Amino acid sequence: MPGGVPEARHRVQEAMRAWGEPAERIEAAALIVTELVTNAVQHTSTRKIRCRLLRSADGVRICVWNRGRARIPAPASPGDSAGLPVAGVPATDGHEDDMLDRLAEDGRGLLLVDALAARWGTRAALAGRLVWADL
Repeated sequence: MPGGVPEARHRVQEAMRAWGEPAERIEAAALIVTELVTNAVQHTSTRKIRCRLLRSADGVRICVWNRGRARIPAPASPGDSAGLPVAGVPATDGHEDDMLDRLAEDGRGLLLVDALAARWGTRAALAGRLVWADL
C-alpha cells in the first residue's frame, strides 16, 4: 500500500500539468496528496483508498477516501501539547530525544495541508472517511 502514495502524487502532478496549472499549484497539490494518502494508509486497515482530483472554475479539490473511520489527527500548532518547542523558550525537562520523537507523531502533515490549502476538511460516514483540500 505505501506504493500508492508516490503513484497518487505522480497522477495528480500529471493531471494538473495537462490542465496547464502553474508549477506552484502543482507542487502544493503534490505535497497535499502525499500527506492525505499517507494518513489514509496509516489510519485504515483496508486496502481500498481512492484519490480523486476535481477541477472547477474556482480551483482544484483533492479528495482522498478510505473505508476506515479512524479519527483524523488534528493539526498541531507550534508549542502545543505535541511538544514542539516555542521560540525563545528552552526545553526544561532535558528530554530532547522525546521531543524529536513527538515531531513524527500524528498531525504534522496536516499542518502542511492547512498551510497550503485554501481550506480543507473531513467527513465520516458508515462507508468510510473522506478528507478533502481545496487549492
